[in-house]
Amino acid sequence: MSVEENLIMGSLHGEAKAKRRQTLEYVYGLFPRLKERRKQLAGTLSGGEQQMAAIGRGLMSLPRIMMFDEPSLGLAPLLVQEIFTIIKKINQDGVTVLLVEQNVTQTLKMCHRAYVLENGRVVLEGTGKALLENAQIKEAFLGI
Repeated sequence: MSVEENLIMGSLHGEAKAKRRQTLEYVYGLFPRLKERRKQLAGTLSGGEQQMAAIGRGLMSLPRIMMFDEPSLGLAPLLVQEIFTIIKKINQDGVTVLLVEQNVTQTLKMCHRAYVLENGRVVLEGTGKALLENAQIKEAFLGI
């Protein structure tokens, strides 16, 4: 399937289907590369572009909440920054974001609320800013 066909698959129900064109333009605004490659087979995209297509497809359903599980995994540093910028924009546009990520610094800089899990248990919680300044976090995760 092409990139655009994949995106359209995310908007097959009710309101999402009715607002498909508008949402597609929103997704292409977030990811101009997808618009450039809309006729290309999605399976031939680079890893970063496939990540963009997956996020775009999720957005096509007009979600109120989106969960991201390690969105930076395996991506080049420039793409990591781009993905985090887009996730922040999605949140600013009204979608609640649940982000599971090992890139501690980048994640804490952008999140409103954070939870640190250790062996499946919450060991710390607070605002992203507070945890970024926390001595335990600096030592355990940031090597400071």
